[in-house]
Amino acid sequence: MRKNFGTKTWLYPMPVFIVAAYDENGVPNAMNAAWGGIYTDNEVGICLAEEHKTTHNILTNKAFTVSMGTAEFVKACDYVGIVSGNKEANKIEKAGFHTQKSEYVNAPLIEELPMTLECELISYDPETCHLVGRIVNVSASEEILDESGKIDPTKLKPIIYDPIHHKYLVLGEQVGNAFADGKKLV
Repeated sequence: MRKNFGTKTWLYPMPVFIVAAYDENGVPNAMNAAWGGIYTDNEVGICLAEEHKTTHNILTNKAFTVSMGTAEFVKACDYVGIVSGNKEANKIEKAGFHTQKSEYVNAPLIEELPMTLECELISYDPETCHLVGRIVNVSASEEILDESGKIDPTKLKPIIYDPIHHKYLVLGEQVGNAFADGKKLV
């Protein structure tokens, strides 16, 4: 027996993306965006409403970064999602975040968030709020790399958003091996 809930924006996992961009004066802003993911081999798609300061900044500069929200900075990640950059000019600073300019795109890297997609704007549809960016570079702080130099999700501790209970959850437990476990059924 199943219970039906109708149309909802419920999906697991729902990543916590911290999207950042500069305004026309080079001032960084960031927001929390949960509706997004990899779009194609080198693109990311995110649903961002046109009224957000960050969306305006992306459309102005044609560049942005997408950092994974982490367990260590969950309060700051939530803060940039509940406070509008249109109302709070020092949003990044009040969150406790520090930024540096990306080497690849005209957008800020948030130093506290150790994994970031650095993107160029491809398109934005104001009717659907669908933004698509080309991933130019993925950067990661050395402290989240494993012994082979790859990103270790257990060190990154990315968070996901639980849209049903309005909670943040941390990812981490391995339950299988991709492109391997299913072969046992062949």
